[in-house]
Amino acid sequence: MPDLVVAGAGMAGLAAAARARELGASVELLEKGDRPGGSMLLSSGFFWRHRSFDDFRAECPGGDPALQRVVYEQLDDALDWLETLGAPVEERSTGNPLTEGRRFNPRALTELLVARVGPVRLCSPLRELPDGVPVVLATGGFQGDPSLVREHVTAEADHLMLRANPWSSGDGLRLGLAAGASLSAGMADFYGRNMPAPPALVRPEDYVRLAQLYARHAHVESEGGERFETRTWSEIDVVQWTARQPGARARYLVPDSALDERVRERTVGEMIAAAEAAGAYIERRDGETVVPVLAAITTTLGGLRIDLRARAADGVFAAGTDAGGIATGGYASGLAAALVFGRIAAETALA
Repeated sequence: MPDLVVAGAGMAGLAAAARARELGASVELLEKGDRPGGSMLLSSGFFWRHRSFDDFRAECPGGDPALQRVVYEQLDDALDWLETLGAPVEERSTGNPLTEGRRFNPRALTELLVARVGPVRLCSPLRELPDGVPVVLATGGFQGDPSLVREHVTAEADHLMLRANPWSSGDGLRLGLAAGASLSAGMADFYGRNMPAPPALVRPEDYVRLAQLYARHAHVESEGGERFETRTWSEIDVVQWTARQPGARARYLVPDSALDERVRERTVGEMIAAAEAAGAYIERRDGETVVPVLAAITTTLGGLRIDLRARAADGVFAAGTDAGGIATGGYASGLAAALVFGRIAAETALA
């Protein structure tokens, strides 16, 4: 019998399993999908935090400040740990003056952690909690289950694009609640991006490249003409608003004067061109370009309530997107929280 069972081989599960192995424990790592890496493999690979804790609180005012403090204070050490394991850093700057962090190659990082952990049991979801063995739930949230998304997030759940792996469908949430855990704050919150609306073809490898991340340089309106004023630099408010419009759709009216505005390494015009090349219907009018967008859900932000040691219930620990209430009301790095609390969950479970 193993010393620890970990459900989910995404960032949180791999971090928990690797830390447990480092501590000398035997680990059974189960993965529902047919590959390890979870949704991290579909990400840009950035692990980041806000430059100041006050900024973190201001960006995510509904989150648990104690949990936020843990992520803020422990991320740098956790990133150093990844480097000591042999993970090469591709970038040491986020390119955003409000944040700092490091970028790793998602595939290389996954392969490194799997090598540290040992065999991963693929296509093996955790159906029930084992007796007498602590469990870390790291199954990736519930964005892949339209019924749960409809219950907690939006009535337009069936129209949302899933911008994540298809296996994160609430397994950890259900197991944790059955064991006596409770729900966190922010069950209606999610992280995602507005993507080019059909007939555009958006493949998993295009999730980062095709994100239409320039709402603050455009007029945003529903298909019925209702306007929305973008308030946050992350545009998390825009995608959550879009997700609650009919069909989870909106459109960006982009003035010609904004086409050369830069968002990180790309211009607005380049993002629109990428959408058009993917098959989106782009309308060019006198003085503006109209881009239809569809809300895409990447991760849910609500989940199981945890304490500062990642404990959700007796013998049950949660990390990654299964642990909610950290980024409530805004936007923070999911990979950062997964790494920090994945390590903490393993340490606590084995203490």
